[in-house]
Amino acid sequence: MNIKEFKSGILRQEYQYKSFLPNHINHTFTWDDPQINTMLESATRALGELNAFTMIVPNVDMFIQMHITKEANTSSKIEGTKTEMDEVLISKEQINPEKRDDWQEVRNYIDAMNYAVKELENLPISNRLFKKIHEILLNSVRGESKQPGEFRKSQNWIGGVSLATAYFIPPHFNEVSELMSDLEMFLHNEEIFVPHLIKIAIAHYQFETIHPFLDGNGRIGRLMITLYLVGNGLLKKPSLYLSDFIEKNKSVYYEALTLVRTNHDLAHWIKFFLEAVINTANSGIKTFQDILSLKQEMDALAIGFGKKAHNASKLIEYLYQKPIISISDIIEPLEMSKPTANTLVKEFESKGILKEVTGYQRNKLFVFEKYLDIYSQN
Repeated sequence: MNIKEFKSGILRQEYQYKSFLPNHINHTFTWDDPQINTMLESATRALGELNAFTMIVPNVDMFIQMHITKEANTSSKIEGTKTEMDEVLISKEQINPEKRDDWQEVRNYIDAMNYAVKELENLPISNRLFKKIHEILLNSVRGESKQPGEFRKSQNWIGGVSLATAYFIPPHFNEVSELMSDLEMFLHNEEIFVPHLIKIAIAHYQFETIHPFLDGNGRIGRLMITLYLVGNGLLKKPSLYLSDFIEKNKSVYYEALTLVRTNHDLAHWIKFFLEAVINTANSGIKTFQDILSLKQEMDALAIGFGKKAHNASKLIEYLYQKPIISISDIIEPLEMSKPTANTLVKEFESKGILKEVTGYQRNKLFVFEKYLDIYSQN
């Protein structure tokens, strides 16, 4: 089917409201729009460059964890949480009690992402995987009453305070299982010759339109993009997350999805999606370039510690995984006495590697600012 002929679905009368019933997507898609072709080429090239960096950066997995942390925080922020990146990186006990629910939601998302990436080694991207991610996402937080791990069994809506004032009403819950089965088949149909980036663009639109869960659809729909790219070999590591681009262009994102539903304008959505991939991949490349530069700088500084160089290197390596620390955080993992840890952190502070941020006499927290700045600026 040429995307010009694509019909997104119909409004269907339910009791006192109209829901949107999307058409199935498990078929091939073609287009004759040269702009899509050039954007697809640029997106594929940028994705390839990003993938190459994940293979040359030493110990890349610890940096990927910071990518995941940033994504979890940004993706959750789109849904209304107020936690900042530096708060996600400290323990729950150190968080203001009023913000602990938000903190837990972000931590759940980190757990869900790590689980999903690991599970891809054994289980393909599937409805079963989506349900498990959803269960982890809603564990012990405000959405735990919203059928965690199950497709919805009641009507939901987007925007407004009720069905009467809703901005968009997804399909009736009786349609969800069949629509999600069609989506799953589309993701795995090897007889459909559609480039992967176009395929996941269409799949993301369809997932958000079905809105299969009572809560967490945005986060899972965005995570699905990364899982698909990893699962199909476009990325060796989960290094591309679109939430930052979407958060900065939220109104344009929602408008692009809406135009598919109201005007059947799939081409506009695909172009937005490809622009998001290009922008995000280039930002990710810059992040890895900056990490390599910082690593060279820190390796040189560690040598300057003389007899303490070994301990300095161990602490720097630890800071890449946990860039906000207290003295007690490093004693056990780095196998140091408290006086040794205290002295080393003071030296790191004097050299500008760490910065104390609490102003307390006790329970001080130290931040590896140069490293955190890389993730906040890119």
